Amino acid sequence: MLDFPNAKINLGLNIISKRPDGYHNLQSCFYPVKWSEALEMLPANVQQFDTTGLPVPGAPEANLCIKAYQLLKQKYELPPVHMHLHKVLPMGAGLGGGSADAAYTLRILNNLFKLDLSVEALENYARQLGSDCAFFVQNKPVIATERGDIFTPATVDLSGYTCMIVYPDIHITTAEAYGGITPNKPDYNLITLLQQEVEVWKGKLQNDFEAALFSKYPVLPLIKEKLYDAGAAYASMTGSGSAMYGLFKGEVPASLLFPDHYLIWKGLL
Repeated sequence: MLDFPNAKINLGLNIISKRPDGYHNLQSCFYPVKWSEALEMLPANVQQFDTTGLPVPGAPEANLCIKAYQLLKQKYELPPVHMHLHKVLPMGAGLGGGSADAAYTLRILNNLFKLDLSVEALENYARQLGSDCAFFVQNKPVIATERGDIFTPATVDLSGYTCMIVYPDIHITTAEAYGGITPNKPDYNLITLLQQEVEVWKGKLQNDFEAALFSKYPVLPLIKEKLYDAGAAYASMTGSGSAMYGLFKGEVPASLLFPDHYLIWKGLL
């Protein structure tokens, strides 16, 4: 069985407060984009996991795909499977690639072995693997709160906009990003802003990670400025970085170019 785990972008990301459990309460709009990798899974005699595409560091047993399989195997009599991941989405980019892989593993196992798990059950399993993993179970725009794993439907619709994502080959860990954060209430209401035209968002819809990371990685604000100069209606960093994106009403200008070692994706939303 073959499926295509996709990325997401954050429309605004506000870190509200520190939680007693060590995590943070946040508010953000998670929006799926069609930049995808490929995950194939087949029954096998021996458990296998391999990858192609972008390098995937670490031991295989530490990969979220394997962790998702092991999580379900604790309750269900799952036979061995051969999983192959063709890695396309860069890590340390804030695009949710690893979280998508985990959620899609759960989804594929559910379908492949007819486990009849409900959406709610799949989301609960996904929450055990990572804060934003559960988003990729339904893969629809949501307002995410608390740890980023409690969702309400978002009415924002970016149909007709072209998204350009720029990854400048900078890996930013979640710990590094949160190390520069001082939780605070946002100046503008996220939900109210998302109900307005995209052009209104500039300077108001904020990703709180930008303040600390822009000073540490000066290329990031330069990318954002370049996206706006090219006519983006809105530009921002996604997640905890380092990928930047711009939303264009119509096509992205052909003159908008970045260095060859950057990973670039463009597509309609």
